[in-house]
Amino acid sequence: MSALNALIDGIGIALSWPTLLWLVLGVTLGIIIGAIPGLGPNLGMAVVLPLTLPLGGTNGIILLVGIYSGSMYGGSVAAILLNVPGTAAAAATTFDGYPLSRQGKAMLALSASAFSSATAGFMTIVALILISPILITVVLLFGSPEYFLIAILGLSMITIVAQGSIVKGLVAGAFGLLISTIGVAQQSPEVRYAFGYVELYDGLDFVAAILGIFAVAEMLKLATERGSIAKQSIDASGTPTEGVRAALGRRVLLVKSAFIGMFIGSIPGAGAAVSNFVAYSEAIRSSKNPDGFGSGDLDGVIAAESSNNGTVGGSLIPALSFGIPGSGATAVLLGGLLMHGLNPGPELFTTELSFTYAVFVSLFIGNIIILVVGLSLITRMEYLTRVDTQVLIPIVFVLAVSGAYILRTNWIDVLTVALFGIIGYYMFAHNYSIVAFILGMVLGDIAEENFLRSLEIADGSFLIFVGSWPSRMLVALTLLVLAGPFLKSALERSDESAG
Repeated sequence: MSALNALIDGIGIALSWPTLLWLVLGVTLGIIIGAIPGLGPNLGMAVVLPLTLPLGGTNGIILLVGIYSGSMYGGSVAAILLNVPGTAAAAATTFDGYPLSRQGKAMLALSASAFSSATAGFMTIVALILISPILITVVLLFGSPEYFLIAILGLSMITIVAQGSIVKGLVAGAFGLLISTIGVAQQSPEVRYAFGYVELYDGLDFVAAILGIFAVAEMLKLATERGSIAKQSIDASGTPTEGVRAALGRRVLLVKSAFIGMFIGSIPGAGAAVSNFVAYSEAIRSSKNPDGFGSGDLDGVIAAESSNNGTVGGSLIPALSFGIPGSGATAVLLGGLLMHGLNPGPELFTTELSFTYAVFVSLFIGNIIILVVGLSLITRMEYLTRVDTQVLIPIVFVLAVSGAYILRTNWIDVLTVALFGIIGYYMFAHNYSIVAFILGMVLGDIAEENFLRSLEIADGSFLIFVGSWPSRMLVALTLLVLAGPFLKSALERSDESAG
């Protein structure tokens, strides 16, 4: 099937019923989840993930993608109204969004945020569709040796995603790798770490682990708070058109920030939590009035919100092409793909190309929904920030546990949710990288399977891992990533010596 025919089929799938309904529901739910501080796309997608099983692969993944995209905008609501970013991707939005709200310009900030977020999504998804033929060509060059090296490159990214202590990041990644070895070994009948339980022969379920480490762990954190998350009254009076006009008057800033988000989103381990700060910093650098930032400059809101939704399209590149989750949200999305029998890599760009384009087109349509819902419900957004934690926590717990059991009707999955909820809570509390753990757990199986298959193809010769130019390039990139922290330290020492 040609790329054009697949695109036409993808448009038809995205606009079909009930796929469109699930997309609308996903984006709307994402906006709500993003607007409630402490939730965000990771938790929202993780809780909904098991419930997508009856929907089938296409509708289920489009629902998850809708939640992902909608929550990127939703996070700005609490950031602007309460100075509490609903998601990490909206952290930079607080710098100027909340001061605008304090000045009685909450409507201006919220409407500019909705328009910037949606427009950035439009542009980056169109760019993603345009470059997808190149992605198809690149992905089809990869065989088992290249996929093993891709997995190793992804694991080496732990040195980047581990914010703070690299040692803690490596420990988290190694723990994820260890978890991936539970069950029957790849290409051999050996059973590992099952301790005599037949239920463990298939390993620990990735979806159950995600539900525990995101949903349950987040609720354990919220359990220390009482009452509603919002602690003060806010004012959201005004008209939404003023924010739209203001954003249109800053077209260069909007476009630049959107593609900063897309570029950074395509780098595994970066994501919207990084891109919104980079775009915000660039907005300050290029501004004629940099001193105004931090006290209510609308440029800061537009830059941050354009970048975080632009990140969504970029983050799909490593996730769909190589199975490398660049963030918690794409890790959950990857879990959804695997749960529905869809393998990242060549399959998504050959036999399942129509599905891949349907996801891209759904993201484009999802941004229209963000614009409509965001602008029409601005005056009611304040209510989303007043959800009582005593209501929220039991609902999420029940959904997480029941969702995990429904997947395989296996009591081990329920225990997995509980265990990883506790582990995730302590990982958050002690600054162990959750993304590093997810990288280890996801890429462990991929690395082992392709390593053994490659050696089988090459009759045990390790030269197969440097036998093609993509392989040699991946080896070089991996070495560069691993050497990065040491090079950075050396440069810092040389700068100190020079100073």
